[in-house]
Order: sequence, then C-alpha cells, then structure tokens
Amino acid sequence: MEIGDDCVIMSNASILRGTRLGKGNKVHHGAVLGSEPQDFHYTGEASQLIIGDNNDIRENVVVSRATHENNSTRIGNNNYLMDGVHLCHDVQIGDHCVLGIKSTVAGDCRIDDYTILSSNVILHQHCHIGSWVLIQAGCRISKDVPPYIIMNGNPAEYHGINAVVLQHQHQVTERILRHIVNAYRLVYQGNFSIQDALQKIEDQVPMSNEIRNIIDFIRNSKGIVK
Repeated sequence: MEIGDDCVIMSNASILRGTRLGKGNKVHHGAVLGSEPQDFHYTGEASQLIIGDNNDIRENVVVSRATHENNSTRIGNNNYLMDGVHLCHDVQIGDHCVLGIKSTVAGDCRIDDYTILSSNVILHQHCHIGSWVLIQAGCRISKDVPPYIIMNGNPAEYHGINAVVLQHQHQVTERILRHIVNAYRLVYQGNFSIQDALQKIEDQVPMSNEIRNIIDFIRNSKGIVK
C-alpha cells in the first residue's frame, strides 16, 4: 500500500493492501479503497488498485482491486467520485470524470476522459463509455456508449449530443458540432446498419479528430446502445 504526497485521508476511510494512491487525493469518511473483488474467479491473488493524482473520493465509495495477479483497477487524475459510488474489479477510469451518487460500475468496464455519470447509473460488465459522454440519472447501460453523446431513459437511448459541455470545456466549434450531429443522425436515426452508417459518415461528413474518434470507437465496439 502506497500513499503519495499531500493526500488527505479522513476518519474511518480504509485503504487496503494492493492500493497505490498518487499525489493530492482526498479520501472522505467511510470510503474503502482496494477491497477484495466480488468475483468468483478471485482466489486471493496479489492484484492492485492504482489511483492517480488530485482525485476527490467522497463518503462510502467502494473500489475493488483487480481479480487476477498483475492486473489492476485504475482511476486516473482529477476525477470526482460522489457518495456511495461502487467500482468493481478491473474497472478503468480516465481523467476528469464525474461519477454521481450511488452509481455502480460493474467489472471490466472502461470510462474514457471527461465523462459524467449522473446519480444511480448502473453500468453492466464489460461496457466501454466514450469520452465527453453524459449519462443521465437512473440509466442502466449494458452496451458501449460512443463519445460526445447524452444517454437518457430506461431503456437507455440516444438523447442528442453533449453540446454545451463540448462547446464550453472542449472548445468544439459550431462547425464541428454540426458534423458530430450529422454523424450520429446517420447512426441513430438513419435506419442503416452500423457498418452502412459508418461508411456514410466517411463518405458524407468532413473528417476531423472528433469524427475519426466516433468512427474508430463504433468500429471497435462489440455493440453500442441503440
């Protein structure tokens, strides 16, 4: 167990074996970091939980280590985990994410940078959530969610692009926003197969880093929420 410089560990927080904390983290009352994974495949291996710098981990958050030896659950930098968040084994969290009150992330999920989960969101095992995504309160996600979009409802469905955040925090121009909207119109509203929609995006939407990110994410996914 390692704790970096300038960390604040409050009363009744538990930092268990296999946990490595970077610098400037704040761990609030009752949080449990590095708990044994709730996975029937776990047999006591010396796995890890690795946490970066400047994360704010609020009350009663539980984060498990990875299941197998030499693997790790990872949390990046500058994340905010609200009260009662539960991250299961082998979860990978990027940087600058917000996980809302009582949200649960099942084993082997991945959340990319700048994504927000509102309260009581449930991610099922092996989901991949792209960057700059907003998943609204109470959604249950069982497939991948591509970047830059809003998911809402149960069953969760596409609810437009995360335009306000993209403009104000990612400095995406109006032109690029229109291209992102057009790309997702082909994916979600065009009545095309995924492969046909991707081909139409490549043929019809001007290429940018954001459009390439969308295409690559969907093409590499085992299935996105539709």
